[in-house]
Amino acid sequence: MSKLKLAVQKSGRLNEGSLALLKKCGIVIDNGKDQLKVSVPNFPLEIFYLRNADIPQYLEDGVVDLGILGENLLIEKEINLEIVEKLGFSKCRVSLAIPKEIEATSPSYFQNKKIATSYPNTLKEYLEKQNIECDIHNISGSVEIAPNIGLADGICDIVSSGSTLFKNGLKEMQVILRSEAVLAKSPRINQQKEQILDKLLFRIRAVLRAKNSKYILMNVPNEKIEEVTNILPVLKSPTILPLAQDGWSSLHSVIDENQFWNVIDKLKSAGAEDILIIPIDKMVL
Repeated sequence: MSKLKLAVQKSGRLNEGSLALLKKCGIVIDNGKDQLKVSVPNFPLEIFYLRNADIPQYLEDGVVDLGILGENLLIEKEINLEIVEKLGFSKCRVSLAIPKEIEATSPSYFQNKKIATSYPNTLKEYLEKQNIECDIHNISGSVEIAPNIGLADGICDIVSSGSTLFKNGLKEMQVILRSEAVLAKSPRINQQKEQILDKLLFRIRAVLRAKNSKYILMNVPNEKIEEVTNILPVLKSPTILPLAQDGWSSLHSVIDENQFWNVIDKLKSAGAEDILIIPIDKMVL
């Protein structure tokens, strides 16, 4: 039986997020120390542990069928691969940063100056759109130290929390690209493996929907049920169960966590009481 070949980062944040997602999808991974290829016993899947920078080329060449990697890497490598799903973890940005004592707020500050970066292609495309000419120093690591040693006037690098910039006396000036982990597909994948991919995506999407959704329960006077239902975003319609207390019902539904605080006051004003929010592990539509 054919097996999907999935590449994940050998180590680091993307590795941890990828394996956590697969675990939530019910995929058992039992890899020994230093194993670079693992066969999954309960799903037609093989996992390859690769250097993050190598995954795009492995996908393009058809060595692997799928890869979990940062969208920023695909853009930097300028490899045109289909993204089949954005995965919502390892969110970051590629940004311009300058020494914190510099007062400049516009990218035009870099006109005829020097920028150190590990993302030369991404930076070059951005600067061309901004009509900014500068000298790009392509370095592979420790980009943040470049201004301190006089190598550059600023940097272009990946930023998550910004703590590394702060520790090196830098501040973020301009975000030029936002990124997150994505599932990318090889153009050489065959039809049989596409069918397995559909099953994998079904599981992944159930996990991702649940991640951003919460189960909501509340007690509502019967005469207020319609009003509360109109306020509350629901999948189709809420579940309504009578309470022991006459004239009251328990209303159950699902809500996007980001919407909850926007509607909570409306729900309370409409008569909802004893509101509970419960995490959801999976959500299948």
